[in-house]
Amino acid sequence: MDIKSVAIAVPDGANAVVGQSHFIKTIEDIAEIMVTTVPQGKYGLAFNESSGPCLVRAEGNDAALKASAIENAQAIGAGHVFVLLLRDCYPINVLGRIKDCPEVCSIFCATANPVEVIVAESAQGRGVLGVIDGRRPKGVETGPDVAARKDFLRKIGYKL
Repeated sequence: MDIKSVAIAVPDGANAVVGQSHFIKTIEDIAEIMVTTVPQGKYGLAFNESSGPCLVRAEGNDAALKASAIENAQAIGAGHVFVLLLRDCYPINVLGRIKDCPEVCSIFCATANPVEVIVAESAQGRGVLGVIDGRRPKGVETGPDVAARKDFLRKIGYKL
């Protein structure tokens, strides 16, 4: 078995959600979640089918995000994995709905950080072991850091 790291290319100003599902219907259900939850949001979605024709299925309302999602899904190459890239909205806007999607098994990450997907490859195929999301901590927040965090959340509208 080989283990490798696959860096996900997250376009500037976008966020990525990487997860695993179990059914071809996932591509349509997550697309519906996007357009009904954040209609102004832009997204590209790719899903690696793992039986039958084993195609990368794709949807989206932004051609560049869709193309990038396809490239990332192909690079991961693991069955039943999906890559959702979104802009003009945040993962927090859609993550609950995606988690409630009956065919979604797990979410590996939801991030704008640099992310690497750790992939194991055997004779049968590939599977995701986990992700490396962002950088290592540099220390513990201080009083000014707490104030900056709280100000940031209010600035982007997530706290009153």
